[in-house]
Amino acid sequence: MTQGIVIKSTGSWYDVFTTESRTVRCRLRGQLRLKGIRTTNPVAVGDKVEIVFEEGRNTALIVAIADRHNFIIRKATNLSKASHIIAANLDQALLVATIAQPRTSTGFIDRFLVTAEAYHIPAVIAFNKMDIYDVGELRQLGDLEEVYCKAGYQVLRVSALKGEGIQQLSELLHHKTTLVSGHSGVGKSALVNAVEPGLKLRIGEISEVHYKGKHTTTFAEMLPLSAGGWIVDTPGIKEFGLHDFEFETLSHRFPEMRDLLSQCRFANCTHLHEPGCAVKAALNEGHIARFRYENYLNMLHNDFSEDN
Repeated sequence: MTQGIVIKSTGSWYDVFTTESRTVRCRLRGQLRLKGIRTTNPVAVGDKVEIVFEEGRNTALIVAIADRHNFIIRKATNLSKASHIIAANLDQALLVATIAQPRTSTGFIDRFLVTAEAYHIPAVIAFNKMDIYDVGELRQLGDLEEVYCKAGYQVLRVSALKGEGIQQLSELLHHKTTLVSGHSGVGKSALVNAVEPGLKLRIGEISEVHYKGKHTTTFAEMLPLSAGGWIVDTPGIKEFGLHDFEFETLSHRFPEMRDLLSQCRFANCTHLHEPGCAVKAALNEGHIARFRYENYLNMLHNDFSEDN
């Protein structure tokens, strides 16, 4: 029995990096598929597994999957009731966002942060393409930076093209397993290449029609850093539907709301229409960003309807 970590998933085949520093092509033993796993991918990048080599072949079978320390998940693309594990056993998550070309909506940012909070994964936001923003866009960035820093998140300003913030980003990634995510076209691959030039990831183009990125990554993959650590490179994600959340506790995933929960009149306050709500009071006094509260309402409305 050989132990290793799944570093790439391409449908029915997995690349496993073993404790002997060897990468082995593996497939899943049939019985493991029958254990009631309700995700589209029973094995995810980052999973620690045990493998057995197939007789007379260079391939192996995954025969056991260790318990996950954590994972990050989203709704499956085509099956609204199903889920897809993006990666497991993470130290942190890095969301690459842009103010323009393409614009990353705060709704997407907050869905990502809420998901990371739910699975106890520290999240960092890196605003890329600092070299292209005009005065108005820099003002927008400053406003967002203030809100997210106040909520307790680390925010970086980076430019893959000009090298701004790359040293700080490299230090952040050192000796950690970091999921890197964001919309297509925000420059994830360019940033990874700036940190680790030897990886030579393919960089996508921006569609001139809609200023949206073209996908360059199809499957999640763990990439080694020469200074120590791993980057989990993910496909460009269009939407981040919440999975397995409860209506009553969604606000707990917003740190600035969670901090006020004990001050609400009711312990199960949803911050909608209840009297004596400390969150609504803080909102009216400008201590909670209105867009964050509106994104919270949108999640309640779109992810907890009867259809979902």
